[in-house]
Amino acid sequence: MTDIVTIPYIEGDGAGDDIWHASKEVLEESVQKAYGGKKRIKWISLLAGEKALAKTGELLPEETLQTVKAHQVAIKGPLTTPVGGGFRSVNVYLRQIFDLYVCMRPIRFLPGLPSPLKKPEHVNFIIFRENTEDLYKGIEWRAESKESLIFLTFLREKMGVSLTDDTGVGVKPISRTGTARFTRWVLDYAIKNNRKAVTVVHKGNIMKYTEGAFREWAYEVARGYADKLTFSGEKDKILFNDRIADNMFLQVILRPEDYDILLCPNLNGDYLSDACAALIGGLGVAPGANFGDNVAIFEPTHGSAPKYAGKDLSNPTSFLLCGAMLFRHINLEKAADILEYAIEETVGNKIVTYDLARQMDNVRPVRCSEYGEVIKKRIEQRA
Repeated sequence: MTDIVTIPYIEGDGAGDDIWHASKEVLEESVQKAYGGKKRIKWISLLAGEKALAKTGELLPEETLQTVKAHQVAIKGPLTTPVGGGFRSVNVYLRQIFDLYVCMRPIRFLPGLPSPLKKPEHVNFIIFRENTEDLYKGIEWRAESKESLIFLTFLREKMGVSLTDDTGVGVKPISRTGTARFTRWVLDYAIKNNRKAVTVVHKGNIMKYTEGAFREWAYEVARGYADKLTFSGEKDKILFNDRIADNMFLQVILRPEDYDILLCPNLNGDYLSDACAALIGGLGVAPGANFGDNVAIFEPTHGSAPKYAGKDLSNPTSFLLCGAMLFRHINLEKAADILEYAIEETVGNKIVTYDLARQMDNVRPVRCSEYGEVIKKRIEQRA
């Protein structure tokens, strides 16, 4: 009897169509091979973003939200967010509506990938990003709008802060409650997975009552794990420390081997995860996942790349690695292992898409679909 594994998916905008079609059968074959045909994926197609807007008039149809809620898991391609106007990020809205307060972005070098580092094999850490607070809360007002003028008047009359009327303003909320639950989730993960260190990344020397408070509250939570954590390097415990955000950018380039888990406020985590992806070839190989208490959504770190839509050029590695993360989340570890092995073997043999090939010498890029076919074949041929 075949066990059906039901997974809702959102194809995504832009290059999402190419990536999905290169990845779908690879993910299916990983499960087929791992469990000898005793498990099979059943996909549920959902709409979101530009495609949803065109077909339903809504960016996030209620059917999509209810289906994700019912199944508690989904995998999605990139969704387009305009810069400077239009609708706010659908990705951010999904995180907020399902209270996906943990963003997980592994940064791991695979042999064969291009890198600007002399010893990229030392890059193997995870960036955890608080996902619901900070500037991504979306509390901001356009310069000279009615709302901004009211806010500026309040600052001037009540707080003694004088700014010109042509100032756009935003609010950066970081709470003890949000920081504490996020820190607990990450520390529980670190303990369960035998990690070696957790580093808080903050700009608390300047933003003392937001990012400085984030650091302080994270340490408060950490002190409750005294039997598992050390603040001084005690052996057989997980090291808990912190770094100023700008220094952290230097550290991940010069001493990546010293870091294991980075615990970040929302904005710092976003900046760092993109920058660190450059150490391992780029966003095309950087997966991500968003976790709440009831729902998990897996998505690549990169954007929708609309100029490459339909050209069969984009790199599906990030999406495939998201699939491996999803498999682990739903206890399909064997499928995850097989999929990751096939990706590593393919990249190790210099079979890569254009985004990686252009950083390498004498490597011919393959198309998105061809790349997927090679990985699928490796899985099929695995003993």
